[in-house]
Amino acid sequence: MKKEIDLIVSPREASNHETLHKIIAHKIGLKESDSFSFQLIKRSVDARSRSIKINLRLDVFIDEELPTTVSASNNYLNVKDSRRVIIIGAGPAGLFAALQFIELGLKPIIIERGKTVRNRRRDLAAIHKQHIVHPDSNYCFGEGGAGTYSDGKLYTRSTKKGDVKKILNTFVEFGADPIISVDAHPHIGTNKLPKIIENIREKIIACGGEIHFNERMVDFEINENKITKVISKNTETHTTQEWKGEAVLLATGHSARDIFELLNDKEILVEAKTFAMGVRVEHPQSLIDKMQYHCSTENDVEEIRNYLPAAAYSWVDQIDGKGVYSFCMCPGGIIAPCATG
Repeated sequence: MKKEIDLIVSPREASNHETLHKIIAHKIGLKESDSFSFQLIKRSVDARSRSIKINLRLDVFIDEELPTTVSASNNYLNVKDSRRVIIIGAGPAGLFAALQFIELGLKPIIIERGKTVRNRRRDLAAIHKQHIVHPDSNYCFGEGGAGTYSDGKLYTRSTKKGDVKKILNTFVEFGADPIISVDAHPHIGTNKLPKIIENIREKIIACGGEIHFNERMVDFEINENKITKVISKNTETHTTQEWKGEAVLLATGHSARDIFELLNDKEILVEAKTFAMGVRVEHPQSLIDKMQYHCSTENDVEEIRNYLPAAAYSWVDQIDGKGVYSFCMCPGGIIAPCATG
C-alpha cells in the first residue's frame, strides 16, 4: 500500500534517515519495527522564522517495494528513415525539441554553429586567459547552450507551457541527480551538465537523428510561405551546405543577432517584446546565510549549514511604475563573461 504524507521537520531531522523513519511511523500510526519504506517527492526550506523548517512530501510504501527508477514517460522511436525536421541550435530548446520529435516519429537534423560541449572549454579558457572571444564558440554558443557553463539552474515562472516534471525526469534519465525532481529550486550544476548533454546527444544519434557542429545558418529559401531549404556555412572550413526538411525550428537563443537580422532581411515578421536590463549584485555568501537563516554569529552559520544549502533570496519592487526584480541567484558562483564578440 502506498500513502502520500506531508511533514514539517527541522533541518537536523530532515538530514537523518533513521529519525525520519521514526517520525513517519508515528505520523501514520505504525510501529518502528513495521515494514515500510519511503520516497521523497518534494522538499523546500521555510526560513521565514527563526525556527527554520523543512517541508517534505513523501510517498510511504507499506509492505511494498520502493520504486527503483524515475520514469520520464518517454517513448523514443527509431527515426532513421522518417520525415526530416531541421533544428537550428543545440541549446536546451533544440535538444529537447529533438527528443520530442523522436517521440513523434520524426527525424531531427540539428545544425549548431558552435562546438561540442567538451570542445567549447578551450574557447572558454581563451576568454579568461587571453581575453579572446570566439564568435561561434563561447558561453552563449555551442552544444548545450548558454546555461551549460554559466548556470546549470533549472528555473521557470511558467506553469502553463508544458510538463515541467517530465523535463526534470528526463534530465535524471540522462544522468542528473534525482534530487532535482524534488527540490523546490532544482540545480544540476555546471560540473555535471556537460556529461548529461553528451548523453542526450548520444540518444538522439542512436535513434537515427543527426547533429552537425560548426555549421552556422547563413540563409534559407522560402517557397509558398514555407522554409524549404536551409543554407549553412562551416565555421572552420568556410564551405557551405544545404539542408532540406519538411519543417524548420529556430532554437537559436536570444544572442544570435545575425539570425534576427536575416529574418528581417527576408521580410519575416519579428515581434518585439519588452526586455529587462540586468544588473549583477554580489554579496558574501556568509552574509546571505547569516541574514536568511537568522544566525547571530559565524559559528551559528557553520552549524546550520551542516543541514541546509547555501541561502538565496528573491526581491521584487516597483520604481516609477517599472518592475524591479531579482531574476536568479547563483550561490557561490563566479562571474561568467558571456560576450559573443
